[in-house]
Amino acid sequence: MQSASIIRTTCPRDCYDSCGLLVKTSSAGEVSVVGDPSHALAHGALCGKCSIAYNGVWRDAKARLSTPLKRVGAKGEGRFEAVTWDEALADIAQRLNTIRAKNGGGSILQTHYTGTCSLLAGVVPMRFFNRIGATEVDPDTVCNKAGHVALQLMYGESMRGFDTRTIDGTKCLMIWGANPATSAPHVDEHWLKQTKAPIIVVDPIRHKTAAAADMHLQLYPGTDGALAFALLHVIAAAGRIDRAFLKAHTQGWDEIEPQLAACTPAVGESITGVPAALIEKAALAYASGPSLLWMGQGFQRQTYGGNAMRAVGLLPAASGNIGKYGAGFLYLNGWDTRGVDAGYLTASHLNTEQSPAVSHMDLAARLEQPATKALVTWNNNIAVSSPEQRRLRSALAREDLLQVTLELFATDTAKYADYVLPAASFLEFDDVVMPYFNSCISVQAAAMPPTGQSLPNQEIFRRLSKAMGLTEPELFESDTSIIATLLQQAKPGLDFATLAKAGTIFYPETPAVQFAEHNYKTASGKIELAGQSFVDVGLPRAPFASSEPRPEGRELRMLSPASKWLLNSSYGNDPKIIKQLEAGEVYLHPDEAKARGLASGSKVRLSNAIGDITLRLALSDDVPRGVVLAHKSRWPMPGASENINALNPGTKADLADSCAVHSINVAVAPA
Repeated sequence: MQSASIIRTTCPRDCYDSCGLLVKTSSAGEVSVVGDPSHALAHGALCGKCSIAYNGVWRDAKARLSTPLKRVGAKGEGRFEAVTWDEALADIAQRLNTIRAKNGGGSILQTHYTGTCSLLAGVVPMRFFNRIGATEVDPDTVCNKAGHVALQLMYGESMRGFDTRTIDGTKCLMIWGANPATSAPHVDEHWLKQTKAPIIVVDPIRHKTAAAADMHLQLYPGTDGALAFALLHVIAAAGRIDRAFLKAHTQGWDEIEPQLAACTPAVGESITGVPAALIEKAALAYASGPSLLWMGQGFQRQTYGGNAMRAVGLLPAASGNIGKYGAGFLYLNGWDTRGVDAGYLTASHLNTEQSPAVSHMDLAARLEQPATKALVTWNNNIAVSSPEQRRLRSALAREDLLQVTLELFATDTAKYADYVLPAASFLEFDDVVMPYFNSCISVQAAAMPPTGQSLPNQEIFRRLSKAMGLTEPELFESDTSIIATLLQQAKPGLDFATLAKAGTIFYPETPAVQFAEHNYKTASGKIELAGQSFVDVGLPRAPFASSEPRPEGRELRMLSPASKWLLNSSYGNDPKIIKQLEAGEVYLHPDEAKARGLASGSKVRLSNAIGDITLRLALSDDVPRGVVLAHKSRWPMPGASENINALNPGTKADLADSCAVHSINVAVAPA
């Protein structure tokens, strides 16, 4: 295709990669979205799902929502009529103002998450909700909240990870509870190749990254705490505990060390299923240092999620793998690592009501309550991705609940809305992306006009603010002004034109060492390994070698990680991706299937106390015995009304009202 123009932009999806893109428009007006060869991580490639969607349904005017819609049928039917923006906003504004006057802003719930991870469309709408005092449904509770809070209690923060460029100085890389091959395909393909150090993967599933690793510790789900303590036992027995580091920079080790004697590799093997010899080998490799520890989000989605994160978080401190080039840990890298003031971005000072946030684990129950008068959903699809799916959808059907949904497509959640407001896609407006893996600042540039009458999220809330008679200037600050301020905060002197030309820049320009100054933002100023702060949030003073009981009888532990064809629930309506997903698959170890008389390709029924779902069976020895694997967030297939969240009871982890979605047990039988 002969290009008439090329615009450089960035994929803002919920992904470690944050790939650079080129949007090419030919002289004939044909558009293609491809990878940017200059992007330091992706090297010109796009993953399969994004390549399909961005050249498919994402730009299909017939699939996209193009005008505001008002409900005319029953909730859930998806019957709407087109209305003007003025009509929609006037009615929504009047109804929200009435609710605020009679019931207070806290009776308005708002749910959001990572439908886009760009800063304006993904965060600036919080200014509106802070101003009206709405109750936030805490987005991280459905994903990674337990891990965040555990690390914040230990290290003072959870969003300052190692600089990925320091991989050239590491002697060992441990990846615990992450699946780069699916959730970070270009990290897997390129970043991991930047080191010749041994790579250790800790994961119940033998995924592609695990299979290629030097060591794969294939533990049974829910035994992460026990494995971490077995590794610490080996490190202590070998005399590799960094006592000078512990004395200078930590407190609480004296409450942990007495536990180690009982946590031998043999005991670890009996609990986790990982061979004792492999536990010893991995522990000594990690302790040799400097070592990097990538702490994924998967393993803290369990009953002992907070404790598991604490236990694994002991490894860097106990071995002294902190404050050195090529050492450290990474959960996520936040905007503050690039200088962004979150308070400015969200205008948090406008929130004078401070309604306590609601967990996604409690969302269905909260929506059932008559005191909840309105719901605004943006950047997420709760009818697909939240727990207690049947109960939640029943609550969404309340006729007396005002629901407003911002969306690109007619999702399951949008079908329950009173008003659906068409949102512009990331290809249609300027924004800034700050990836949560690499320490980068990336451009999101408008590459084409908005579809129909669609508008960026932040512009929709500007207009709604005006319709409601709100006057605070923060609610009306322009995109241009916000972008300029953010770039100035991140890198003084950087402007949007310069960033647009580069696409992505690293900042700081030279690799940073995590906690180089040992400036831990805890009350003590040290890494807190044990203490009263943990008791105050409902945990034991010290972490322990946790392991969940295995399922009783013939039930199996169900894991529901990401699919390589979806990003959370994004792309689930693209015809080519639907073809890849087919009718749905569930994976079992061949021996587990044989014991149940189940054949590959047959339909099987997964069930528990709250629901059931039928999927096609596939056999894989990458899945351990005792486990069933079914990927999350697929949209209900034709002829089906539910997905895997029909089996999710919304059980909470031990910390922060977070999810324990990887602690679900199910029965598996012929359909």
